[in-house]
Amino acid sequence: MSKPTTSFLQEPLPAYREYPRAEMIERARAFHADLVRRRTVRDYDAGREVPREVIEACLLAAGTAPSGANQQPWSFCVITDAQRKRRIREAAEAEERAFYGGRAPQEWLDALAPLGTDPDKPFLEEAPVLIAIFAQKYGVRPDGSRFSHYYVPESVGIATGLLIAALHHAGLVMLTHTPSPMGFLNEVCERPASEKPVILLVVGYPKPGCRVPVHGGIKKPLQQIAHWL
Repeated sequence: MSKPTTSFLQEPLPAYREYPRAEMIERARAFHADLVRRRTVRDYDAGREVPREVIEACLLAAGTAPSGANQQPWSFCVITDAQRKRRIREAAEAEERAFYGGRAPQEWLDALAPLGTDPDKPFLEEAPVLIAIFAQKYGVRPDGSRFSHYYVPESVGIATGLLIAALHHAGLVMLTHTPSPMGFLNEVCERPASEKPVILLVVGYPKPGCRVPVHGGIKKPLQQIAHWL
């Protein structure tokens, strides 16, 4: 049986760098040490603006993420307008009041207790930047017809992780906010029905004297998260 003819374009692997073993280990450890400093922040300095160039560079970094069939099924909506942030806060707090008021099972509330969360979300207005992350459930051609996207949750999750790392690397703090349901973000952000909001990233500088829950800094050790076979 003859092999199928290759019909896709290829190029030499661009810009690959290999490091000596010792340097590789040092770089890996340094990267971990930097990410260990990252903490979820709920108190933001409302008087400090984030340069747009910083957010754009971090979004470009997120856009380098691998994705199913390289379809890049994500949209990032950056909100800095005070009126829109107010609308988001009002809608999110309405969902959060329902969540804490009976929608959430007690086991979930018990798990959140060490973090001190509650229905009030002032950070949605105080933070200078909100980034609403949307998953594109399917693609839409110029003629309006649809086509499938593959591995959408996995792809968007990887891109979000890169975005969080890039924002931290740039010297910003953030919070991942996931009110449920989040459909109100489509209206506020003027996004089509083909996109599903999955995460709202709250981004900025920490307020002077900012404090964070001790529980948030407790991470599982390597032996609990990795298994060598």
